[in-house]
Amino acid sequence: MTRRSPTRAIGYKVFYRLPIGVRRRLVRLAVPKYIVGAVTLVRDAEAADPGRLLLLRQPPGKGWSLPAGLLQRREAPIVGAARELHEESGIELAPEQLQPAVPNAVVHAKGWVDMVFEARVPASTTQLVVDGAEVYEAAWHRLDDLPRLTVATARLLAHYGIGPLVDTDPSAEARPPT
Repeated sequence: MTRRSPTRAIGYKVFYRLPIGVRRRLVRLAVPKYIVGAVTLVRDAEAADPGRLLLLRQPPGKGWSLPAGLLQRREAPIVGAARELHEESGIELAPEQLQPAVPNAVVHAKGWVDMVFEARVPASTTQLVVDGAEVYEAAWHRLDDLPRLTVATARLLAHYGIGPLVDTDPSAEARPPT
């Protein structure tokens, strides 16, 4: 048996009689807003266990991070991930060469969502190219010997069982790893 609130039923009837444009504006006002970014976990296809991960050192240079960036308007997350990977590291992969990570979306408390993808490339034949402005350095790092990570990167990697925050709640506030 279904219990309906008379007030709620009237509210829905009124809402669905409004023009679609008005309904969309009302929904946009009521729904939380998120900034959406695309992140790529790039692993060395040739590395022995535990493996190696591509990390970037970006301004201000105090920690290492993953190839990532904000999506452009109406850009598909997988396309944005491939674009950012190429812009920041010089690695050019077609979107079809990226696989959705599990979890594919990580929702952060501060109002942004990361769409995360994975790729494997052979480090020995993959040339890394950085611009020196947006990215200072790109390098492969062993998963069991990661450099100092940015706080956001350490939290994100914890969702995938990688890094110094693996044994903590990745959504919890954490000190910057040393």
